[in-house]
Amino acid sequence: MTYAIQADGLEKRFGETRALAGVSLTAPPGTVLGVLGPNGAGKTTMTRILATLIEPTAGSARVGGYDVVKEAHKVRQLIGLTGQYAGVDEMLTGTENLVLIGRLLGMSRRASKARAAELLDRFQLTDAAERAAKTYSGGMRRRLDLAASLVGRPQILFLDEPTTGLDPRSRNGLWDIVRGLTDDGVTVLLTTQYLEEADQLADDIVVIDRGQIIAHGTSDVLKAQVGGQVLEVRPVDPTHAGTVSKIVADLTDTVPDVDDDLVSTPITDPGVMPAVVRRLDDAGVDVGELSLRKASLDEVFFALTGHHTDDIDAEADELAQAADKEGASA
Repeated sequence: MTYAIQADGLEKRFGETRALAGVSLTAPPGTVLGVLGPNGAGKTTMTRILATLIEPTAGSARVGGYDVVKEAHKVRQLIGLTGQYAGVDEMLTGTENLVLIGRLLGMSRRASKARAAELLDRFQLTDAAERAAKTYSGGMRRRLDLAASLVGRPQILFLDEPTTGLDPRSRNGLWDIVRGLTDDGVTVLLTTQYLEEADQLADDIVVIDRGQIIAHGTSDVLKAQVGGQVLEVRPVDPTHAGTVSKIVADLTDTVPDVDDDLVSTPITDPGVMPAVVRRLDDAGVDVGELSLRKASLDEVFFALTGHHTDDIDAEADELAQAADKEGASA
């Protein structure tokens, strides 16, 4: 099978800091590959290697069938990249930003203007087309940034945490755009910290922790590893948290997490909830909060690695600074 994206044993070091430690993954054409992980996990480093911005220390990768090191110029003709923060020129209008990209790609002025108008309409930015980008909201800037990455009609698109900092409405809007791209046959590699985002968009998901892939599968497969759902119970009287924890432990055969007075644990059978309610009622415990929700990214990570995502966030800035320095000198 010919893959749109294929990485084999990618490693990357910045001095003594190891950012990637043997990452291998594949993405078939026209699909969304979700790369899930917290800050500092190596997602951005991997994306920069695949986008030819930095070279791996070891291993290899092919994008669109071309080697990202030996045939970088050919890879660049096939890809688009949207980073974590909008990279548009705030002093230029929406139209001017897109026309500039088109001209840099070698398009004629006429073709650049036509493509800009097409993308502004697609991203619902036509009414703001002649306004300076600095007047745009955060969601509008992200849409303009994504539009800029599509000017050259890329076959493969790298989205590095594209919804960071966006409100729910803007995030949902970008999700719709990504779905439309795959309908057009574009392959998307999406890095994210949000399990929900990967759940909504990705055909396949890899989970990265400290530069290594620690899990691979569909969203349902990953969530099944932490029980699929999380039961949360908060008693009206905080002193009853211990009693709640014991009842939940007995019925779920787990060791619940107790955060102040909130008791939570992953479960595989939603039918356990009424049993918990009956036992709490028999014990005379009044419940102030009772819910079932999907597992969070942090819970997925804790189940897979034994530590929470915050434990490695401190490494993120160091890795980002090192990658920025190398990318600037490349």
